[in-house]
Amino acid sequence: MAINKDLIKDDLYEAVNGEWIKDAKIPDDKPATGGFNDLVDDIDKQMMADFSAFAEGKEHKDDGKFNEMIKLYRVARDFDHRKQVGPAPLKKVLDDVEAVNSYSDFQARWYDWIMAGIPSPVAFDIDADMKNATVYALFLGAPSLILPDKSYYQDDKKDQHDQLLQLWTDMVAALLDKLGYDKATADKLIADAKAFDALLAPNVKSAEESADYSKMYNPRTVAEVAESTDQIDLASVIKQLVDATPDKVIVMEPAYLKALDGILKGHFDLFKAWVTINTIRDNASYLDDETREINGRYSRALSGRKKPVSQEKFAYYLARDIFSQVAGDYYGKKYFGPEAKANVHHMVEQMIKVYKDRLSNNTWLSQATRDKAVLKLEKLGIQVGYPDNIPALYDQFKVDESASLIDNLMQINIVANKEMFGRWNNPVDRMRWEMSAATVNAYYHPFKNIIVFPAAILQAPFYSLKQNSSQNYGGIGAVIAHEISHAFDNNGALFDEYGNLNNWWTKEDSDHFKKLAQKMIEEFDGLPIAGQEVNGKLTVSENIADGGGLSCALEAAKLEDDFNAEDFFINWATVWRMKATEQYQQLLLSIDVHAPQKLRANVQVQNLADFYTAFDIKPGDKMYKAPEDRVNIW
Repeated sequence: MAINKDLIKDDLYEAVNGEWIKDAKIPDDKPATGGFNDLVDDIDKQMMADFSAFAEGKEHKDDGKFNEMIKLYRVARDFDHRKQVGPAPLKKVLDDVEAVNSYSDFQARWYDWIMAGIPSPVAFDIDADMKNATVYALFLGAPSLILPDKSYYQDDKKDQHDQLLQLWTDMVAALLDKLGYDKATADKLIADAKAFDALLAPNVKSAEESADYSKMYNPRTVAEVAESTDQIDLASVIKQLVDATPDKVIVMEPAYLKALDGILKGHFDLFKAWVTINTIRDNASYLDDETREINGRYSRALSGRKKPVSQEKFAYYLARDIFSQVAGDYYGKKYFGPEAKANVHHMVEQMIKVYKDRLSNNTWLSQATRDKAVLKLEKLGIQVGYPDNIPALYDQFKVDESASLIDNLMQINIVANKEMFGRWNNPVDRMRWEMSAATVNAYYHPFKNIIVFPAAILQAPFYSLKQNSSQNYGGIGAVIAHEISHAFDNNGALFDEYGNLNNWWTKEDSDHFKKLAQKMIEEFDGLPIAGQEVNGKLTVSENIADGGGLSCALEAAKLEDDFNAEDFFINWATVWRMKATEQYQQLLLSIDVHAPQKLRANVQVQNLADFYTAFDIKPGDKMYKAPEDRVNIW
């Protein structure tokens, strides 16, 4: 890869990735290509070839869960059969929706609809109780909007709002026409569904608001929740979902719950149209290929993708996602292996040691807060590669190859939702994986105080035995330390060593941390990219984690005998390379808690003195930032 080292003084990202960006081609079925995306493409090719071999009987596996996954893959890729069957499986579901003529009718079906995955005016979930993380609690939230985020409904985005809503309207009109609705009926359904969406929009959280975890925890009694509306019986459905009346329900969107009665009252026809349209949208891609293509037009316009994914890839993605831990277990054991798993686990432990040392010697935290921070690190759970055990849930997934794809998916939904709601009030399985090992990503879970590194991300350019230690630390080392840093970002810092929402900071330490976090907000806020600007508040958690992760990884890299600062920073820039459509970049600016890739690469290095030494960056160079303007938190 050609690197223009003279250009590094002006733009590290362009210097490292400029030649690659010039030649890179964005696949027609994707909105972007680059470091993460390239790994995804390679894994897709490997796994699709394997799935196909099993589906066609060329390979065999003595594993019931795996074989059910392959059966679903066969059903999903049989587009000829789906064309013959036609829309009947979806119409059967829509007939049930059409038969509902009042909120009372809806109430009688609500539980069954939640289990089957039919749209609900209230979203329910099960997760660790944020104040008692050893027990599963019931969470209550708001449904999704038509547009990507609440901010699209505000006056300053009116042009985008109108343009995107028209694209959505045209797509849904085409879907309804394909399903045999006459134009007058279709027009009314669309208008009513949009009117109900407009009632939702002012009362739900934006992506920026949702990024503040502390505002998520609003415990209410079931009686208090039920008092929010007399249009539907929330207490009754909650009792059905968890087979009891909980002492509390955690309300994630209190403003929405407060507005619920006004949203529903006198608007049953709008609500019914909203359920109808969303049921169609949720299931249309499981009909014939023409309907799948129509149903993807809006999302493709949002991201700038030119074409839908192939039939083969669609079937693979669906089966892989439904059987996520089964697919991940297969990938991890075949393509990663126990030796690499142990090696990376050791690397994670090394990064924790570096972080522990930094916390112990921190100069702005009080001793009491430092001690608690170190304790949190010592209790940090580590998951690397692939899980030791697959949840028993997957043994319950059964696929009937003589039934339609929609019927199969609804049965799987029912099994999965019953298992999820069955966890309520039971002990939390802290080490249960929530991401497939075949996923190119990593995460920190604040409610469980665990970090997870799936096998799929543990390859070049992030990590390879063929790379030197500085390259590996600039890649996976920074990612590992990034996830560790999440334990101490503006959200993670609110949770203790057990994952409980519990303020373990002194007021002085907390106030100082907030000032530092504000500096990180200001460092990114308003930076121009893709014709728009970065929202510093939306991205602050990830930016704090990037800063801490890069700084910590650099310190670890410097402990190695073969340390090379140039290699470290160059690989850091390499892993963030991305070429994306402008539509996709603009979408991410509205909803993604991460800063744009180029800015992640460029801004964080400007905060580190070693970057200036490595490339002889001086005042007057575009990459130079005065010491007093550099932001260092961890």
